[in-house]
Amino acid sequence: MEQKKKEKAESCIREVSKEREKREREKMTEGDVHGAGVVLKGLAQYLNFLNEDNKSTRKKALEQIRKETVERGLPSSVLQEVFSVFLKPLVKRLSDQNEGCREVAIAVVTEFIRCIPRPEESLHLLVPCLARRLGAGEILEPAEELRLSSVEMLTFIVEVCGRHVAPYVQEVIDILGRTIEDPFPDVKQESCRCTVKLAENVPEHFYNQAKSLINPLMQTITYQQSRVRVSVIEATGAVIQHGGGNNMEDVVWHMAQRLFDDSPQVRRAVAAVVGDWLLHLRDRYSYHCKLVPLLLSCINDQVPEIQQLASDLWKQVGAQYEKENEKDLKDMMDFPLDPPSYPPGVERPGIGCRELVVRNLGVLVPAVARDISDWLVATRVKTSQLLTVLLLHAEDHSTMHLQPLLAALYRGCTDREKVVVDNCLEAARLLGTLVPPGVVLRLLLDHLRTPPSSSHPWVPLMVLAAVLGGSSKPLLQPHLQQIADTLVQPEVSQDHQQVQYLQQLSACVDVLLRRCESDCSAISRQLLQALVAVRSLSTDAALQDKALESVQRLCEVQSLDSVPELYRRHMGHLLDQLSDSVHSWSSYSLHRLQLNVIVAQSGPVVGEFVGQLMPILQVCLQPDRDPEMRRDVFTMLANLLQDAAHTLDSQGRFQEESEKFLCDVLLPNLVWRPGRAAGAVRTSALSCLLALLHGGAVTPALVRCHEERLRPHVLSALQEHSDMTRLLACRCVSNILRLVGNDLRTATLNKIYPELLKRLDDSSDEVRVVALQTLGQWLSSLNTDYDAELFSPHLRLLFQQLLLHLDDTSASVQGQVFEILRNGSSVHPTLLKKSVEGVREKLRSPLHCDLLLRHIDSLTTE
Repeated sequence: MEQKKKEKAESCIREVSKEREKREREKMTEGDVHGAGVVLKGLAQYLNFLNEDNKSTRKKALEQIRKETVERGLPSSVLQEVFSVFLKPLVKRLSDQNEGCREVAIAVVTEFIRCIPRPEESLHLLVPCLARRLGAGEILEPAEELRLSSVEMLTFIVEVCGRHVAPYVQEVIDILGRTIEDPFPDVKQESCRCTVKLAENVPEHFYNQAKSLINPLMQTITYQQSRVRVSVIEATGAVIQHGGGNNMEDVVWHMAQRLFDDSPQVRRAVAAVVGDWLLHLRDRYSYHCKLVPLLLSCINDQVPEIQQLASDLWKQVGAQYEKENEKDLKDMMDFPLDPPSYPPGVERPGIGCRELVVRNLGVLVPAVARDISDWLVATRVKTSQLLTVLLLHAEDHSTMHLQPLLAALYRGCTDREKVVVDNCLEAARLLGTLVPPGVVLRLLLDHLRTPPSSSHPWVPLMVLAAVLGGSSKPLLQPHLQQIADTLVQPEVSQDHQQVQYLQQLSACVDVLLRRCESDCSAISRQLLQALVAVRSLSTDAALQDKALESVQRLCEVQSLDSVPELYRRHMGHLLDQLSDSVHSWSSYSLHRLQLNVIVAQSGPVVGEFVGQLMPILQVCLQPDRDPEMRRDVFTMLANLLQDAAHTLDSQGRFQEESEKFLCDVLLPNLVWRPGRAAGAVRTSALSCLLALLHGGAVTPALVRCHEERLRPHVLSALQEHSDMTRLLACRCVSNILRLVGNDLRTATLNKIYPELLKRLDDSSDEVRVVALQTLGQWLSSLNTDYDAELFSPHLRLLFQQLLLHLDDTSASVQGQVFEILRNGSSVHPTLLKKSVEGVREKLRSPLHCDLLLRHIDSLTTE
């Protein structure tokens, strides 16, 4: 029915046109006819000149014809008659061998067409001539300026003749198919303009022939000059628009590539053409899935003008879709649901826009998931931007596509380009805002336990942090326990040590604290466990500081005064968890590292849980356990015991366990065993013993009670190969003498000093200095029960060895020896005097000997 109406309308138009032409002919007065005859008579000689062999003659004839006709301003009816006579000779000159003649001929014909009332009467000769010159297998016109003039003339013919060009559409399209690919850019541009005019003037005839222009246009769409690319895009728009969209598949990919064009004018042309297709293309519903993403991509263009154009066109498309589908959308329009809380500054799209995206989401999401990992950076950036826009329009309808959406987000978050990662995180935040958290978390939390990528296991955590950041507090609250329990699962919080993974785990905890605040009290223990895991596994100082800040934030949301207060709430549970796995600990065990963090951060609170801590220490410090682990644990304990009053013994409970710790833990690890690893363990155990003796966590009575068991191990350590071990052993002996020296038996004292004397010749100056200090401590430990006369051989040996070091190369050692002898001279002055006199002559500098003798004499006098 519509086709019949159309044919009837065309028939009426033809009849009206014939009537108009008839009237125009009738209007020609006798004067016009006479004038045309006069003009033709005056120009008759030039008809012969046009066929002359001389090119100058032909050119002058053409110029004279122009001068005597169009330039004289003759009436159009006269020019019409003249042109009808001169048409064939002029058309023949369009193929003249001389370039100048062809140029003038083109100009003359163009001027005639511009002035005459019925230019369509010349088409039967002009169009075939142009087709031979420009549309054949080989372009016959060699001059690019004349090719341009010819195409301009063709454009003008199409424009002024309108529907009368219909019989010659095939020839015109053949011409354009060749000239669109012309090497001269101006010819390309004019050909594209002619294509648009042709499509607009004879759309019903252009429809069947449009396909042949697609390939030339797509070959030219990447031309280096942006103005040509703009013209090609506009011509493509007209070809598809009036060609029924049959070749859309061949065009869409090329149009999509122009979205990455460096020229804003080109990208603007793409937005305008795609918007026009979505508004006016006859079969546009079939191509929504291909055109919608192109227009939506322009909304994120870096040029504000293009953004505004694309946004306005998209709103028009949505409004038109809404109007055309009013029946289907009536319920949504009449009974709208409460809109989700959009991010600040973001306007909610209209119903039509949202529905267009939702109905094509099943096609768009897989395409986005594919292109998000494209090898071209620009493609990945555009795709990530498009993903954000799609989610904004889809709202909660994206739940049906969560699996591929999450896969796309995971791939995007592993990109090396920061802008791609940022766009994907923004998309994840939109998921959290627009989709109920329970739906997303059901998939996300499973992916935390079994990451989809073994090379990037932190990506699900990254997406989770973004989703949580976009969710609201009321919607998150019912899921907090599930989230927290998942975060502390061993496969989530303990299996990965990459910095990126730990950063994202910390970020998840941080966003929960920021979004839920006081609601986090219910999951305080799990969050603390996660942060302890981050701090214990990380070797990055900045990340460790960030984890500590989050712990402090966890205290703030619970109104706790300090971090130790937080640990007081959860220390029992934390230690119980550690005790469950202590039998399987090694130097690489996370729980061993967590123990370090817990006892360090809990401060004085650890002293309240010594009863739970000591069994853990006893198990992991048995001599048959991993040497590296024992070394690290002893080092940790040494740090704590140095300030025992504010750590392990803050409540005075450690002293109750100190005997067991000394006998069952320390002493077995001081036993000599071969190997460097065993030596390192003994060194760390000695450092722990030193801290125990020096920090006040052990009583003199306990030391006195176990001195017989302790002394052999310490004195044996004075012979160790390691300088540090010998140094620690000397300091341990010094502290033992300080604590119980006056109570030691004489036989015990006499076993200690020979070992110390050996250290006076130690290779380490630091050991020598500490050994001298310990010998001074030994002399001060001799009480009234020590019989100087009976044990004079011991004292003589001691004095003689010390006197030899008065001749030491180090002045500080000489001074230290002098002070020790002077302070110890009261033990047996006579023996010391004899010893000094015996070595005085052997020393290079007898000064110190003289001072000692003088001091001994003063003591004897007194």
